[in-house]
Order: sequence, then structure tokens, then C-alpha cells
Amino acid sequence: MSTPAPGGTRTFVLGFPVDPVTLAEAAAWVATAASGREGGKLVVTLNPEIVVQARADERLAAALRSADLSVADGVGVSWAARRSGGRLPGRVPGVELVVEALRLGGPGLRVFFLGGAPGVAGRAASEAARRFGTTVAGSRDGYFERPRQVPEVCAEVASSGADLLLAGLGAGQERFLFENAAALGAKVMVGVGGTLDVLAGAVKRMPAWTSRLGVEWLFRVLLDPKRWRRAPRLARFVWLVLRRD
Repeated sequence: MSTPAPGGTRTFVLGFPVDPVTLAEAAAWVATAASGREGGKLVVTLNPEIVVQARADERLAAALRSADLSVADGVGVSWAARRSGGRLPGRVPGVELVVEALRLGGPGLRVFFLGGAPGVAGRAASEAARRFGTTVAGSRDGYFERPRQVPEVCAEVASSGADLLLAGLGAGQERFLFENAAALGAKVMVGVGGTLDVLAGAVKRMPAWTSRLGVEWLFRVLLDPKRWRRAPRLARFVWLVLRRD
């Protein structure tokens, strides 16, 4: 039996779907789907950068539109949804979604950690096992050659018997998951960006109040000025949303 996305009618932000779900609902959906019989379900944590990238990459766009669950990770997505008349109960930050899904799944959840620099995925896996009792199906860094090594990576994930695949592969990670879903074999796949770095302790989580106020991105920029290179994509996202008004 399939696991339908929770919430009501989807909202669309510049043509890409967002489900009106709370963090608790989204995490419960992930944990439930990962314990089910069906496989290949894709979870997208939508933010402005991904939207802008997808408008120039039809394969990525197809992946985002195919999402079984798509949540508003970025504050910009929530803002854009409101301007288009959509109603979202709030943001669902990717890090918090992963943490809550791991907590709910506990030892019964087999997870493969894929991505990050060498050592990051392994440390993230160890931390998940320590904090939540997660059963670690396997881990591998994201420094593999594409497309040559993709079949090897897919075979490693599939042979692990993972229920949940957390993939922090950077730009285009959703395209990778969507196009290789059958070969990966996981029941649920989530593109998690830098979440593995946070779990591994390589990147500090921002204070909870910054997320509540929607200024987490600003604090990250202040701590790492290199993040200003994201500014052109963010500015383009705002322009595209305003242009549709």
C-alpha cells in the first residue's frame, strides 16, 4: 500500500510542488514510508537555490516535480508560497527533518549515509547510531567520479539493504536520486545537502531562534562569508517571484 503525502493540496513555487506539512508530519511520513514495502520514494527539501538551478536544468526540474514529498526548507520558499496564495504551516528545515525522522525510526531504521568529504558520512553515521540508535547500513563519501562510478555506488547502497538513503551530494543531488532510484534500492531517498556535515560535527547548527525568525541563512553567511556566492541565485529567485505578481 502506498504512503500518500500528508497535508492538503500542494502549493507550487515557480512551477515546483511544495506540500503543506509540519515538521512532525513530514518526519512521520519519512519514517513510515521507510518501514513500508514500496521503494524509490523521493523527498525534496526545496530552497530558492534548487529552484533557480532547476529552471536551467530540465533533468533536475523533472526530479523535483516527481517528488513524493516536497517540503519548504528555505524561508524564501515559504515567502514565495504565500505570495502565490498558498498556505504552508511553516518551514521544514532539512536538518531538523532528518534528525526527527532518525529519532522516530530508532534502531528499526536502516540508513545509508552518502556524501560529504572523506570521513564525514562515517562520522555522521556514528553520531546517528549514538544519539538515536540508528542501524547503519553503510556510509560513503561523495567524492566519486560521475558517471563512471555511479553503478558502483548504486550497487553498494542496494546491497546494504538500506530503508533510508541520506544523500548529501550538493547541486543536482535530487537528479542523481531520481534517475538512479531503481538501482539504489532504498525505500526512501532524501537529498540532504550539508546535513551530514552538521550530524558529523563539521558544521555547527545555528541557534534555534534563528530558524524560528527565518534569519538562519544570515547567520551562516556571517560565519562563512564564502556563502555570499549564493547571493546571485537568491536575488534571481526573488526577481522571478516578484515578476509573476
